Amino acid sequence: MKLVTSDVMRQIDREAIEARGIPSEQLMENAGQGIAARILANLLPSAGSGSVAVLCGKGNNGGDGFVVARHLYRAGVKVSVYFMGPLTKLSTDAKLNFDRAAGMGLDLLEITSIEDLPDVFEDDVLVDAIFGTGFSGAPHGLAAEVIDYIAEQDCLIASVDLPSGVNADDGQFEGAVVPADYTYTLAQPKYGLYLSPGRELAGDVEIVPIGIPEEVVPAFDLKIDLITEEYVSDTLPLRKADGHKGDFGRVLLVAGATGLTGAAALAGESTLRSGCGLAKLACPKTTQPILAQKLTEVMTHPLPDVAKKGALALRSLGEVRKLLDEYDALVLGPGIGRHHETFELVRRMVSKLQKPAIIDADGLNALVGHLEILRDCAAPLVLTPHPGEFKRLAEVDVPEDINERTQVARKFAAEHDVVLVLKGSPTLVAGPDGDCWLNPTGNDGMATGGSGDVLSGIIGSFLAQDMRPIDAAVCGVYVHGLAGDLAAEALTARAMIAGDMIEYLPQVFEVLD
Repeated sequence: MKLVTSDVMRQIDREAIEARGIPSEQLMENAGQGIAARILANLLPSAGSGSVAVLCGKGNNGGDGFVVARHLYRAGVKVSVYFMGPLTKLSTDAKLNFDRAAGMGLDLLEITSIEDLPDVFEDDVLVDAIFGTGFSGAPHGLAAEVIDYIAEQDCLIASVDLPSGVNADDGQFEGAVVPADYTYTLAQPKYGLYLSPGRELAGDVEIVPIGIPEEVVPAFDLKIDLITEEYVSDTLPLRKADGHKGDFGRVLLVAGATGLTGAAALAGESTLRSGCGLAKLACPKTTQPILAQKLTEVMTHPLPDVAKKGALALRSLGEVRKLLDEYDALVLGPGIGRHHETFELVRRMVSKLQKPAIIDADGLNALVGHLEILRDCAAPLVLTPHPGEFKRLAEVDVPEDINERTQVARKFAAEHDVVLVLKGSPTLVAGPDGDCWLNPTGNDGMATGGSGDVLSGIIGSFLAQDMRPIDAAVCGVYVHGLAGDLAAEALTARAMIAGDMIEYLPQVFEVLD
């Protein structure tokens, strides 16, 4: 699903209204009805029970709020409606729906000062319908006071389209802002909901269709897709009920130098937890006994090392190539170390690869200054650098601006014919054909050593299960981030370690299957 800016969303609305003949009031009706249905289904004690307060602004976001109130009231919910007037300042569609709500017998109280609101809302849900996609800058006057008031409430807060005060394009805010528990965004996802601090302020985000025809959005040249649960669920490979371990893919991992065996172990464990049938870890002879003790289900294979220093020797090359003949995909780099012989081994391996591979960590550092190897490689490659690794590889800084970052990622992926996973908050996935995806899952608890190794194992597992490299990367980052979110919910982000993400992978697949 394509991400949009506020300007593009206005253009899409205009296309639907003016060129497709859909009345704006119908789009507003669809929006409010869809949000009300979700509140009824998910946020109230039971259908037709509970109480909701709706706070409406003067524009179309407030109009959506009036529609939400109508449908909740019709369903038997106790509804209180407060609006910032005067009535003469309401937008045309907002005034229309104000009149419809009043005609149903709803009490609609005009807020002329903050004293018009109760000291504390004791409702189950407070609906924030003050500012939407078109808002920018800082709230001022009464609007700012009302937003600060909302932020102080203890009940669940559900925002219409965006939390009031958040910029739809970059997630920033100035002054007062609503910290929502849920955000029901309309028609298309907005950038600001997935860029900090907007992503933290938005809470759980759900996209609510409003009746814009499916063919309208593709007509706009939109650059980034949002990775959604539905897409990942539909894309993950089906499992044969009568399958055996050979049917689910075989992964070879080349990893695990002295002092870095934890990285190799994490990658190996996450590989199997992500559904592949077999995994073998090829590691230096010196570290093989350690890794064999760490890992039960992952097989280990000792390779020649450099004078027993625990670094892979160049003379391992022939043995690694022979091993890879028996496997479907390669994970190269976690904990592999930076010995010059190991770096040369990596470069020679990649130059002649025939199997799909993910390259991470020091596997990427081995390629610095040798990017021609990527262009000449015949095998599909997925690269997963963090910003520091990407800077070394591409010799450019990772821009803060999301659109500039997207351009840099797409350019690198196209020039080097790879799938690029540019890790960060948020993580971007760029394909060689110009595709670019933004991942909405994940949290700051994942900023811990070993997190990237877990991701390498997940993507490697998906490659071995015959997924397209772009799909393996897109699904991999989503699964990885969701595992992190579940772990943070149970353990707190502060206390998380990388292995916790592996522990929560079964719950992730329970959600997705």
